[in-house]
Amino acid sequence: MSSIEKAGLYRLGDRTVKRLGYGAMQLAGPGVFGPPKDRAEAVAVLREAVAAGVDHIDTSDFYGPHVTNEIIREALHPYPADLTIVTKVGGKRGADGSWLRADAPDELRAAVEDNLRNLGLDALDVVNMRFMFDPHRPADGPVEAQIEALADLQRQGLIRHIGVSHVTSAQVKAARRIVDVVCVQNHYNLVHRDDDALIDELAAEGIAYVPYFPLGGFSPLQSDTLAAVATRLGVTPMQLALAWLLRRSPNILLIPGTSSRAHLRENLAVAEIDLDPATLRELDAIGKP
Repeated sequence: MSSIEKAGLYRLGDRTVKRLGYGAMQLAGPGVFGPPKDRAEAVAVLREAVAAGVDHIDTSDFYGPHVTNEIIREALHPYPADLTIVTKVGGKRGADGSWLRADAPDELRAAVEDNLRNLGLDALDVVNMRFMFDPHRPADGPVEAQIEALADLQRQGLIRHIGVSHVTSAQVKAARRIVDVVCVQNHYNLVHRDDDALIDELAAEGIAYVPYFPLGGFSPLQSDTLAAVATRLGVTPMQLALAWLLRRSPNILLIPGTSSRAHLRENLAVAEIDLDPATLRELDAIGKP
């Protein structure tokens, strides 16, 4: 069994994927805008990830924009039969790199078509609808119009499965009344624990949860605590935070991103990290008030 396989498997739509995946956001330039400094290294990172067993890549055509999808196509097309590519729609980039809401039905169709063209696909495996009622946190708002628009594209065969991102539990339930939601992608990590209850709800329903910003939002004291435990175990703080997420719930799929092959290898090694009950309690305490 390879290192990555020790993280386990989970259902994502009609596929079973390894729980350790890869997020392509960092393949774009600074601020996820423009081309990367080293395109050859970006291509090499993707190829090494897949060669190491990664079968789940997260991307979006508004990363760059277009940049990450174009690099994915250059590096991996024609794609391995077992590779699942998950993208997201609902936003766009301004000329100044700003993140803008773009969730009208015609904008969603255009975004899906952009993803298809730039990835070189006839149908997208999974499309996450990213809601932007509040740029910083999930906020109440109606989701039906956007989900209906994606459901229509699904009926046309352009999308296989639908997920949601930046959402509340109530919004997940509203979306599930329209379509089969296969995953939820929200901000969550060892400290940012607002979705604890939602993760458990989704696990009970067999729905994948995909956390982004796995190390974001630490205060210096919390970072010091995480660093101290990591030093004791002989791993990096990022590796420890990812290992904790793997053990938080079996429905969590990880998509750590990097533009470095060395960092990629560190990320994919986290399944080897053994966290005993006492260490898990120590780490859990970091995120408690």
